[in-house]
Amino acid sequence: MRKDFVIDDDASAEDETAFVERYWTDVWKREGGPKGAYDRIPRKAEYRIMAPFLARLGEGARLLDGGCGLGDWTVYLTRNGYPTTGLDISRKTVAQLGALFPDVTFATGDIRDTGLAADSIDGYFSWGVFEHFEAGLQPCIREALRVLRPGGYLFVSVPMDNLRHAAAGALGGIGANKEPAFGARFYQWRLNRAELARELAIGGFEVLRVKPIHKRQGVLRALHHGLGLHYDWFVSRALSAALAPFIPGNLIAHMVLAVARKPEKRQ
Repeated sequence: MRKDFVIDDDASAEDETAFVERYWTDVWKREGGPKGAYDRIPRKAEYRIMAPFLARLGEGARLLDGGCGLGDWTVYLTRNGYPTTGLDISRKTVAQLGALFPDVTFATGDIRDTGLAADSIDGYFSWGVFEHFEAGLQPCIREALRVLRPGGYLFVSVPMDNLRHAAAGALGGIGANKEPAFGARFYQWRLNRAELARELAIGGFEVLRVKPIHKRQGVLRALHHGLGLHYDWFVSRALSAALAPFIPGNLIAHMVLAVARKPEKRQ
């Protein structure tokens, strides 16, 4: 596991929870706030992996979107037969979501302590959230295990410590776990496939699948950081589309996704 840091001059006086809420509230504001851009979700890699397991749960299964952000997944799944609670630490964003989508359940909360009843959720998904606490993933994983019913599924993605990052870290570059500069603080953990599987197993889950995803985004980032090509340049987009299918996920994928199951209770 490798640490990433972020420069934030205002962060030194805040505890971690306050920093995470402010940081992501600002991110969602820069992205224009909630828009309801949920029609694209069936085309996402996460959904293609998740869909067969949702089918096993069946329509009406109760889901939790841990760190729902702009709420697209919560809206889409609720309106397609899976009542979903969108939980996020950003009070401002949750208030906006509640006003825009009164037919969907959103709540302010911390995924390390959701306040939900034990064994009350059939499925729990969280995309790029568990990694943002310096104590590691275990507080998030333990809470996921608590709220899921026996036999329920957890779907979680985190930034991948791919071979490009590992090589850069060995040379003292990105992900080298260096002490942060003045004005910087912890941002996230990066994990490889084995590390994510191990964390889930330590937390009590049966690990069913671990897969690198978002290779094209990983290529874009490599082109940007390695060659200085901007993300939105045509040549960057064209090269990433052409190269991604041929590069192994362990080398270049931006994220890694795991599917895990809470064990059935012993008789």
